Amino acid sequence: MAGIIPPVSDASKQQSGKPAEKVDYLNLPCPIPYEEIHREALMSLKPELFEGLRFDFTKGLNQKFSLSHSVFMGSTEVPSQSSETIKVPSANYEFGANFIDPNLMLIGRVLTDGRLHARVKWDLSENLTLKANAQLTNEPHMSHGMVNFDFKGKDYRSQLQVGNGALVGANYIQNVTQHLSLGGEVFWAGQHRKSGIGYAARYETDKMVATGQVASTGMIALSYVQKVSEKVSLATDYMFNWLSRDVTASVGYDYILRQSRLRGRIDSNGCTAAFLEERLNMGLNFILSAEIDHKKKDYKFGFGLTVG
Repeated sequence: MAGIIPPVSDASKQQSGKPAEKVDYLNLPCPIPYEEIHREALMSLKPELFEGLRFDFTKGLNQKFSLSHSVFMGSTEVPSQSSETIKVPSANYEFGANFIDPNLMLIGRVLTDGRLHARVKWDLSENLTLKANAQLTNEPHMSHGMVNFDFKGKDYRSQLQVGNGALVGANYIQNVTQHLSLGGEVFWAGQHRKSGIGYAARYETDKMVATGQVASTGMIALSYVQKVSEKVSLATDYMFNWLSRDVTASVGYDYILRQSRLRGRIDSNGCTAAFLEERLNMGLNFILSAEIDHKKKDYKFGFGLTVG
């Protein structure tokens, strides 16, 4: 019998006797903010698509202060009762000013159509951050503002939101293991007399990210990102509203080359999109954007340059 059964090696003995790795619940990493749990999927599946011509120029005056100029010429979609999309030609110029400091960031934008955008991010302490954004416009009931207080703990994050229209919200996310984080949110819109509650989960490793989110408003959102390599990622998401019975699923890719980045997707409605960013030189990028929706007979193509 001793000659039939092979002897057990010392390495096998050590592996079989090795205890399972325990989770150190007192030394968990800090999760990403609650509103960014779908970050990787959004980066791959929802790039900043546009139609027409776009030119962006940024000039740095010193290490902290810079000015930006943007020109856009394209079309604006007008709501209609028919299935076809109605577009109206439009063009605008945008002037911006940026102040970026390690503890303070101020960003302002003003457009020729009268809109004004402002953003503030101020690190009040190592763990507490104040964020504010506002939009002012000539159109009635279209101006809005929001103030967020973000607190970053050792293995959790919490946020308090206050906005116009008597909007109040709060969210919390906690790492429960090295890879899994769970969170929840509540909000109250006093102007519309609506309230809601939601829950979210995120599982992340070096090769994949899976997220799930459900809310009392009827929304269910699932996403999954697989990192094939350092330069290639595949992503998919699923959106379902059990109140309106609307459902959409999409798959896409994110390919980072030496001097360019290519992203694309196709969804269950038959809409396909692609977005290419090509670095021509230091501080000079060329952009191509395309989106085709055969069902709605809507075709969008755009190109642009980014300088600075």
